Amino acid sequence: MDNDPQLEDKDVNSVLAQESSKLCHILSNQSQSIIRSLYQRMVDEDEYRGKQATSTSSAGSSADLVKALLDYYRSANAAKCRNFLQSVCMLCEDIPMHLEARLMSVAYSGCDGAQSSEDQPIKRPRIDYWEEYVVEVRNLLLSRWRRLTDRLVKAVELDKVWVNFRNVNRVRDRPDQTPASADRGFNTAEPDGDYGFSDSKVTLETFLQGCKGKVTFLVGQAGSGKTLLMSCLGQQWANGLGPFPASCLLVLLEFRQLNQLSRSLSLSELLFQHYLPSNRGNDAEKAIVDYLLSNPEQSCWVLDGYDEFHWKIKKHRMPCEVLNLEEPQPVADLISSLLNWQLLPGSTVLVTCRARDVVDFDSLSDKVGELLEWNQNEIKEYVHRFFGVEDRTSGVEAAKLLLSNRHLLAMSSVPALCNICCICLKHLLLKDRDANCRSTEDEQRSKATKNTLPTKEMDMHVFERDKGKDRRESETQNTQHSGEREEKRTKTANGRENFSAASAQVLSTLTQVYLTAVAAFLSRHPDQGGGDNRPKAARSSLSNAIDTLSTVVQYPSELCELSQVAWKGLEERKILFMKEDVPETILKLSVKTSLFSQVELRCQDGALVNAYSFIHLTVQEFLAALRIMTSHEVSDAQLKKRFSLKTRWTTKSNQKTPFTDSLYLYVCGLASPNCTEVLVRVARASGMKGVQSWVQKRQALVLNLLKPLCHSNTLTGPKLLQLCRCIQESQNHNLAQEAVSSRPTFELRNFRLLPNDIDALAFVVNSAADDAVCLDFGACSMEPECLDALSRCQCIHYLSFHSRKYNDKFAEKLSCILPGFPNLKKLEFSGASLTAAGAKSLASALQKCCTINEINLSDNNLQDDGIGHVVELFTKLPNLIYVMLGRNNSSLQALNIIVEKMGSSVNIQQFHADGTKEVTVTFSKKSDGSSNKTKSDPTISLLNQDWNKRGMQNLVKSLVNCPVLSVLDLSGGCWNDETLKTFTHFVPKIKISKKIVLNDSCSSVESLVMLVALLSDCPLVMELSIRLQNPVQVSVMFAEGTENHSNEMVKTLCLSCCKLVPAHLERVWQSLRTTSGLTHLNLSSNCLSDQGLKKLLDFLPHLDKIQEINASNNDLSMEGAVMLAEALCCHNNLTQIQISHEGKEQVILWFNPEKSEIKQQTKKFSIFNSNISPSIMSEVCKVLINCLFHLELEFSFCSFADKALDNLVRMLPKMLSLQRLGVDSSITSTNDAFLLVSCLKDNDRVTSVDLSPQSESFIKFGCMKTEHVSFRLTHFFFSQEHIQVLLQILQQGVRLSFLDLSGNQLGDAGVKNLMDFLPNLQISCFVNVSNNRLSQQGLLDVASTLHSSSNVSTVEVSLSEDERCLIWFEEEGHEKSLSVRDCILQQGHLIKLAEIVSNCPSLSKIEFKNNFLQSEWIEGFVNMLKSSQTGCSVSFEESWIKAEKAVDLLRRCMELKTNIQTIRIHYETLHLSLKETFAPTSASLVDRTATVDQNPFMNSATQCSLTELDFSLDRLDIEEHQYLCSLLPLLPNLTCFSVAVKGGSMSIIEELSQVISQSASIQSLNLSGHVINDPAAHSMTAFLPRLRSINLSHCVWSPAGELQVIKALQQNITLQNLCLDCVQLSEVGWTALAQVLNHNNSMRSLRLNEIVKAGGQTEADRMLDLLAVMEGNTHLEEIGLDAWRISEGGIQQLTNILPEWKELKIISLSKNLIGDTSGEKLLDALKSCVLLKELHLSSNGLGDLTAARMSLVLPSLTHLTVLDISENHLERDGAAALSTAIRSLKKLTRINLTSVGTSELSLVAASLADCPLIQDVGLGWNSCGDDVALELSGLMPVCHKLTRIDLECNLIGVSGVEALVKASWMCPSLQVIRLWKNKVPLNEQQRLILKDRRVTFSST
Repeated sequence: MDNDPQLEDKDVNSVLAQESSKLCHILSNQSQSIIRSLYQRMVDEDEYRGKQATSTSSAGSSADLVKALLDYYRSANAAKCRNFLQSVCMLCEDIPMHLEARLMSVAYSGCDGAQSSEDQPIKRPRIDYWEEYVVEVRNLLLSRWRRLTDRLVKAVELDKVWVNFRNVNRVRDRPDQTPASADRGFNTAEPDGDYGFSDSKVTLETFLQGCKGKVTFLVGQAGSGKTLLMSCLGQQWANGLGPFPASCLLVLLEFRQLNQLSRSLSLSELLFQHYLPSNRGNDAEKAIVDYLLSNPEQSCWVLDGYDEFHWKIKKHRMPCEVLNLEEPQPVADLISSLLNWQLLPGSTVLVTCRARDVVDFDSLSDKVGELLEWNQNEIKEYVHRFFGVEDRTSGVEAAKLLLSNRHLLAMSSVPALCNICCICLKHLLLKDRDANCRSTEDEQRSKATKNTLPTKEMDMHVFERDKGKDRRESETQNTQHSGEREEKRTKTANGRENFSAASAQVLSTLTQVYLTAVAAFLSRHPDQGGGDNRPKAARSSLSNAIDTLSTVVQYPSELCELSQVAWKGLEERKILFMKEDVPETILKLSVKTSLFSQVELRCQDGALVNAYSFIHLTVQEFLAALRIMTSHEVSDAQLKKRFSLKTRWTTKSNQKTPFTDSLYLYVCGLASPNCTEVLVRVARASGMKGVQSWVQKRQALVLNLLKPLCHSNTLTGPKLLQLCRCIQESQNHNLAQEAVSSRPTFELRNFRLLPNDIDALAFVVNSAADDAVCLDFGACSMEPECLDALSRCQCIHYLSFHSRKYNDKFAEKLSCILPGFPNLKKLEFSGASLTAAGAKSLASALQKCCTINEINLSDNNLQDDGIGHVVELFTKLPNLIYVMLGRNNSSLQALNIIVEKMGSSVNIQQFHADGTKEVTVTFSKKSDGSSNKTKSDPTISLLNQDWNKRGMQNLVKSLVNCPVLSVLDLSGGCWNDETLKTFTHFVPKIKISKKIVLNDSCSSVESLVMLVALLSDCPLVMELSIRLQNPVQVSVMFAEGTENHSNEMVKTLCLSCCKLVPAHLERVWQSLRTTSGLTHLNLSSNCLSDQGLKKLLDFLPHLDKIQEINASNNDLSMEGAVMLAEALCCHNNLTQIQISHEGKEQVILWFNPEKSEIKQQTKKFSIFNSNISPSIMSEVCKVLINCLFHLELEFSFCSFADKALDNLVRMLPKMLSLQRLGVDSSITSTNDAFLLVSCLKDNDRVTSVDLSPQSESFIKFGCMKTEHVSFRLTHFFFSQEHIQVLLQILQQGVRLSFLDLSGNQLGDAGVKNLMDFLPNLQISCFVNVSNNRLSQQGLLDVASTLHSSSNVSTVEVSLSEDERCLIWFEEEGHEKSLSVRDCILQQGHLIKLAEIVSNCPSLSKIEFKNNFLQSEWIEGFVNMLKSSQTGCSVSFEESWIKAEKAVDLLRRCMELKTNIQTIRIHYETLHLSLKETFAPTSASLVDRTATVDQNPFMNSATQCSLTELDFSLDRLDIEEHQYLCSLLPLLPNLTCFSVAVKGGSMSIIEELSQVISQSASIQSLNLSGHVINDPAAHSMTAFLPRLRSINLSHCVWSPAGELQVIKALQQNITLQNLCLDCVQLSEVGWTALAQVLNHNNSMRSLRLNEIVKAGGQTEADRMLDLLAVMEGNTHLEEIGLDAWRISEGGIQQLTNILPEWKELKIISLSKNLIGDTSGEKLLDALKSCVLLKELHLSSNGLGDLTAARMSLVLPSLTHLTVLDISENHLERDGAAALSTAIRSLKKLTRINLTSVGTSELSLVAASLADCPLIQDVGLGWNSCGDDVALELSGLMPVCHKLTRIDLECNLIGVSGVEALVKASWMCPSLQVIRLWKNKVPLNEQQRLILKDRRVTFSST
C-alpha cells in the first residue's frame, strides 16, 4: 500500500480536502506577501486562468486569494498538491505541530531521491542537517531536564505557575511619587515593587501563547524558579508540547555560561562550540547556519538569567549596520543584535531577568510578565511535601511556625528561600526534639545516643547535580535516623509549644533567620552526625537564641573562610566560584552541607568544568556581611561604601550587579547586641586581637551610619521602608525613636508593600513613645496580610489610604484592625472605591475608636446609604472634630440626613457642602471646665444644590429643629419663586444669630420683594443686601442675640445692581412702610433716573432713623442735583450730599438722626467731576441761600462753563451761612483764580484764601468780619497785569497774616513790583516768593526791603535748584538779618549788597554760604561795612576757606577793619563781629588743614589786646604747635585759650603746658583730647590752681599724672567750671576729686559725664560721696552726670541737694538707672530750680508716674527750652500726662522723645502747638502711625521757627507723609523731615520727595 502511487496521490488530495478549513484559517493570518507568493506559483503552474487570475491577484482580498488557492489544489494533481503543501510548511507561521507533521508527511511521501532539483523545495538541501541538529538539541534539553528534576520536591506545572502580565508601552512606567520633604515632588525611575504590572494574572502557559516572533521578558526575584521553568519549556518543546513549535530550533542559553566567553565569536561558534558542540564538519555547520539565517522564524532563543550577565545591554552597544556574520562579535553585541532583530529578524526571543533589569530593554520588549510569589496555600503545600508523609506531624508544626513568623513567611514566598526555610525549620524541630529525647534518655540510661538529622533539599528552583556516593550514603543514613526519631514523636509533643515561643525570640530578625539557616546547613556535616556531645548542663536551654545558634559557633574558622569567599565574590561581583577559588576543606564542607550548589560550565574551548555557587545569593550576601563585621581587613571606608539604602526604583544608570542588595540589612542585623557573641567567636578565629572591643566598635559604626539617615528628610518611600528594616534588624529602639521624631509623617507612594515592610514599619512606629505618627499610603499595592502586620503599629495617630485599589474588601479587612489602634486620631480613606457596604464596616469599627477626631471618606461611592452609616457615628465619637464626605455620588437626601443630625447632635460646629464635590462636617471641641471662652454657634453652608420646593420643605423643617445657627449659606442653585417663598415663610422660625447667604439663588424683582419683606416679618433681621446682576448676591444679617428690641436695632437695606426702575420703588416702599429703624439704604446701580430720585426724596419723611442713602449710578441729571440741594435745606436731619459726574455716578446722602440745634449743625453740599453750567450754578446757589445751617460748598475736579464762576462769585456775599468753598483741582487758570480772589473786595468774612492748581484749594469764611486773612496763591502764571490787579485787591484794607505767591513765575520784574508795593501791605508773618525764577538782581530787590520796609525782620534767599525766597516780618524795634545761599554772586552783586546792609543800622546778622565768593570780594565787603553797625556778625562759608588761604583771609580782614570784636575761622567758615573799639579781643582758628606761617598774622596792637584765642583742631601738627608756643608769650591780656584736639601727642602738650604756665593772664583753658604724660602733668600744676575754667574731657593720662593734676586742682578755690567728660579716674583720683569739690564753693559748671571708673567702689557709692561733698555749693548752674548708674539711693541724695541749687540751668542725668518712683522724687525736687533751661533724662527707667509728675512740675519751669526723655518706658497715660506738661512750656525749643515705649503720641504732638518757639522735634523709633503725622502737620501753621522733625523708624504711611508735605508750605523755616524706615513704598517716596525736597527717607 505504501508503494502504490495512486493511493499516495489520492491521500495527498484527500488530506488537503480534510484540512482545508484549518489551512484556510492559517493562510488568512499570514502576511500579504506570502499569500501572493503562493498564488503566483499557482498562476505559473496553470496558465488557463489568464487575465482573470491576474485581475483577482491584483484586486482581490486575502480571503479571496486563499479560497482560490484551496479550490485549485483540491482538484490539482498530486505533484502540484505536494509542492503546494511543502511551500505552505516552509513559508507559513503558527501551524499547529500535529497539523504540520501530517502535512509534511504526506507532502514528502511521494518524493524520491531521483526527483530533480527544480521540483524540490528551496530549503530541501539543508533540511536534513537542520533536522538532525534539532534532534540533538531535543536530546540535550531532555537530558538537562532529567538531571535537574532528579530530586524535585514538587512537580513543575506551567498551568499552575502564575504571571502578572504587562503590556509594553515602550516607555518607563510609573515613577516614584513618594515626595521627599525637601521638594515634595521628587520622581525616580521605574519601581521594583509594582513595576507597572496589572493586577490581573494569568498562567505562564497562557502568557507564553502568541509569543512567536516576539521579544518576551519574564521577570522574577532571585530564586523564583526562572531557570527551572526555562528548562521545563525546553523539555516540553523536546516532547512536541508547549508554546514553541516542534519544528523550530530552541536555543537555551544561560547568561552565566555566556560570561565565560571573553573573546569575540560568530553565531556559528556560539551554536557549535558553546551551545551544542558538533563534529559534523564545516559544511554541515554552514548549512545549518544558512538555513537558520534564511528561516529565522524557525528559531526560538531562550536567554536565561540576564541578571547574572556581566555586561549591560545598552542601546549604544547595538550596531546600527547589518552584522557581518562571518566576523566574530563580542557576545554582548550578538545578544543585542538578536534582541534588536538585527540578527535573525522574526525569531522568537524569551529573556528571563529580575524586574530591575527590564529598564535595560526599553523599546525592545513586546511583552513582559512577572512571576508571582507563592501565596500561603502554595507555601503550605510545599512544606508538607518537603516533610513528606512519614513526618506529617513535623510538617504541620513547621507550617504553623512558618506562617506565624513574618520573616520566614516573607522568605517562603520565593521558592528557593522556602526550601532554605524548610531546612531551617527541620533543624530547629529536630534540635528541640533531640533535647527532649535526651532528657528522657538521661533519666533511663547514662549513655548518650548519637543522632543525625534528616534533610531533604532540592527546592523547586535551586537544583544541585549529583554529589556522588558519599552524599547518597549520608542521606540514606539520615533517613534511617529519621525513622528512629518517628517512634519518639509522641514523647515530645509537649515540647513543641515551648519551642514555638522560643523560636519567636530566636527568629525575630532576618539576620537571625540566616544565622539559624547557616547553623542548619552546618549541622548536616556527616562527620558530626548531627549530634550534641556537650554536657547536659550545656544542653539544658537549647530553645533560647544562643543555644539555637550553637552550631554556628562550632565552626568559627570555617565560617571565617566561608565569609572570606563570600566577601571576595561580592567585591568581584562573582557568584560562581571555580575549584581553585575556594579552599579544599571549605569546598568539601560546603558541598556536603549543601551550602554550595555545583554547576557545569563550558569554558572558552568548549570543555566542561565544575563550578560552585552558594545555595542562594542572599546566603552569600549574609556571609559577606559576616566578613565585614568580623574582619579588620575590611576597612571602615569599605563598610561605608557598601552601606547604602536600597531603593525599589531603578534607572538605566544603575550599576549592574547579580546580587539582591541586601548586604546592608545583614550588616545592621549583625550590629545587634544579640549577635555580638557570634561575631566575637568568628573574629577570634581569624587571629585578631582585642576582638571584643573591635567587634563592638564595628557595631557602633554601623549604628552611627544609620543615625544621619534617621534624620534625613529626603528619603523616598522605598528608602524609608528600607531604613525601617535596617532599624528592625539592629533591634535598636533609640534609632527608631530618632527616625520617628524627625518625620512624624511616613508618606509611601505608588509602590508595592509587603508584609515584612509593614512589620519593620511597626517596629519603628511602636518606638515613638508619645510622638504622634502618621502613615500615609498612596496607591501602594498591599496584600491583606499587610493589614495584619499594620495592626501592630500601636502609636499611629493618623492613618491615610488614597487609591482606587482600596475597595470594600480592603475596608472590611481594615475595619478588623482599626479598634486595635489606641491612639488613632485621624483616618483618611479617600480617592478609593468604597461603597455603602464598606462604609458600614468602617463605621462599625470606628465606633470603638474613641480617640478618633478626623475622618475623611471623600471621593468614594458611598451614596446616601453610606453617608447615613457615617452620620450615625456623630453621636458616638465624643472627640470627633472633622468629617469629610465629598464626591460620594450622593443626593440632597444625604445633606438632609446630616442637617437632621444637627438637631440631636449639639457638638456639630459647621456643615459645609458644595454640590457633591465637598461635604465636610466640623465639630466643636470639648470645652475645658476652667475655660471662659464662649462656644460659637454652628454654621451650615449648602452651596450649589439643586433645590426644589419639596427638597426645600424637607430642609427647612430640619433647620427649624436645629439649635441656633451662626450662618446659613444656601448659595447657588437658581431657585424659582416657589422655592424662595417656601424658604422665606420659615425664616422667622429658624434660629439664626448672624446671617443667611443666598448668593446666585434669586434673580427676579419678585424674589427681591419677598426678601425685603423679611425686614418686617422677621424682627431680628438687621441687614438685607441684594444684588440681582451677575454675580447675584443675597445676604440677610441678623442681630447678635435676641435681647435687643426691634425698634432699637440698626437696619440696613442694600438693593444695589437690581435693575430697579421708578415703578419698582412703590412695591419696595410697601414692604418697608411697616419697618421702623432703617438706617442705611443703598439703591445704587439701578435705573431710577430723576423720577426715581423724586420718589425717594418724597419717601424721606417715613425714614426717621435713616443715616445714609446711596443712590449712585442711577442715571441722574444735574436737575437732580438741584432737587438734592432743596432737600438739604428742607430736611433738618439731612447733613451732607455728595454728587459726582453730573449725577451719573456717585450720589450719596448722609443724615444725622439726632435733631440737634440749627446753629450746631454743619451741612455740606459737594459736587465732584462735573461740568457745571451757569444756570445750574445759579439754581443751586439760590436754593442754598435759604439754608439756615452752617454750610460747606464744594466743587472739586469740576469744570465751569462760561459765566458759571461769575454767578458763583456774585452769589457768595448772599450766602451768609457759607463757611467754606472748596474748589480742589477746579481752578486751573490764573483768570479763574483772580475771579475768585475778587470776592475779597465785597466779602469781609473771608478768613483764608488758598488757591493752587496742584493741591487743595479753598476759601474759608467766618461768621463776622475777620482781622487777618491767610493768602496763598501758588503755581499759577502771573503776568504784570495780574500782579497789579492782585496788589489793588490786597491794598483795600486787607490785613494778611502771610502772603504766599510761590511758584507763579513772577520773575525779577514781578518780584520788584511786589517789593516796591510791600510797604503798602499789612502783613504780620511772612511773604513767600520762592520758585519764581529769580536772578541775582531779584535777590538785590528782595534784600533792599531790609531798609525800605521797617517791619521786615529777615530776608532769606537761595537760588539753588530748590529756589527759596522768604521775607519775615516783625513789629518795629527788632533786629534784622540777611541770609544769602547758593546764589553764585559776582563782585558787583556783593558791593551792592554791602551798600544795602550798610543802610540798615539794626542789621544784626549777615550770612553768606556757597556763593562762589573770592577772597578779594570778601575783603572788599568787610571793608565797606560801616563802623556804626556795632554788634553785627558776618559769616562767609566757601569751600576754599582752608589752610593758608584761611589764615591769609583772617589776617587781611583784621588789617582792613579795626573794629572787629571777634574773628574766627571754623573749618570752611569765616566768622567775625564788629564793635566800637578798634582792636579785636578774640581770635579763633578751627581748621585741621591750616598751616600757620612762622610770621605772626597779627600786628602788635592786636597781640596786646587779644583776650580770647580758639585754636581747636582735629590734630595739632608740629608747625602749629611751634607757632602757638611762640605766640602765647606775645599775648599779655589773653584770658581764654582753647586748644582742643581729637588726637594729641605727649610731646606737644608737654611743651605747650610749660608755655601756658608762663601766661599768667589765662583764666579759662580747654585742653580736651590731649595725651597728658607725667612731665606735662607736672608742668600743669603750676597754672591749674589759678584757673577759673578748665576742660580736660577725653584726656588720657597715667595714674601718676592723674594724681598730680587733681591735687593741683585741690589748691584752686576759685574754680567755677570743671569738665572731665569721658576721662578715666582711678580710686585715688576719685578720692582726690572729691576733695576738690569739698573745698570749692564757687563751682558754676560741673560736667562728669561718662567717666570711666576703675575698680573699688561702685558708681552708686561714688555718686553718694560726690553729692555729699557738694552740699555747700549753692551757685551751681550746670551739672552733668551721664552714665553713672544712679539709682534710688543716688536720687534720694540728689533730691536733698537740688532745692539749694536755685541758679541751676542745665542738668543731665542720662544713661542711669532712675526708676519711675525715683523720677517722681527728682521732679518734685526740681520745683525750686525755676531757672532751669535744659533737662536731660534719656536712657533711664522712667514711666507714667514720672510723666504724671511732669504735668505738675514743668509748668513752673517757665525757662525750660530743652527736654530730653528719650529711651524710657512711657505708656498711653504717661504720654497724655506729658502732653499736659508740654502745653505750658512756651519757651521750649527742642524736645526729644525717641523710643519712649509707646506709639500713642498724638496728644504729645498736638500739645507742641502751644510751644511757638519749638525748633526740633524728635519722635523716632516709637511705631507711631499716621495720627501722629497728622497732629504734627498742625504745628506748621503756628510754629514758624520749626526747623527739624525726626520721625524715623515708625509706622507712618503715605497718607501721614502726604499730610506733612501738604502742611510744610506753611512753615518755611522747616529744613528737614526725617522719615527713614516707615511704611512708605519706594515709588511713593520718590513722588513725595519731588513734592518737597525737605522730606528725606535716608538714614543720614
